[in-house]
Amino acid sequence: MMCVLPIRSKRTENAMSDRILVLYGSYRSDRAGIRLAEYVTRRLAARGANAELIDAQRVGLPMLDRMYKEYPPGTAPAAMETLAGQIRAADGFVFVTGEYNWGVQPGLKNLTDHFLEEWFWRPAGIVSYSAGRIGGARSNLLWHGTLSEMGMVVISSTVTVGPVTQTLDSDGEPIGEAGKFLDRSFARFADDLDWWVEAARAQRQRKAPPY
Repeated sequence: MMCVLPIRSKRTENAMSDRILVLYGSYRSDRAGIRLAEYVTRRLAARGANAELIDAQRVGLPMLDRMYKEYPPGTAPAAMETLAGQIRAADGFVFVTGEYNWGVQPGLKNLTDHFLEEWFWRPAGIVSYSAGRIGGARSNLLWHGTLSEMGMVVISSTVTVGPVTQTLDSDGEPIGEAGKFLDRSFARFADDLDWWVEAARAQRQRKAPPY
């Protein structure tokens, strides 16, 4: 009989309301990566986080012309204004990213670039995927520098998933040995993110950020 291990949670009662945004950016009509974005969101919620999926395609920001901060107060497009508030209110972020020709997905990068100060002083984790066995590792690496430059603390743990369709079924549930490995690696990743979310929140309460 197969033994199913429970999802681990190290959260205390005070940390049950951690607000985590899971950001995903594919615009393709057949989006295999959405399985992973939904998996991440569900797993974080199961650990006690207030996890919300931000789908760049659904948000529908235009190609970057003016950043949010470049609009006079109250004049930014409604979708941009709403997302700015969600980012400011978040305790941490998970970027779920595919890999296009050794690079990042333009949809997710475009959404991210509309904001700057809104990201500051919170931790971010990166979960990448691809149709092949490398699991989006090159895109994963590129996002580390980008998110650091945008004022986030990028955690050292990471998750790479590939081939994504052999790891998660159409409902975003793990399948086979690859799915079991994902569950194990994601637990470590989430523990790392938890630690930094709690540390960053405590520091912000102790001392205001310098800028």
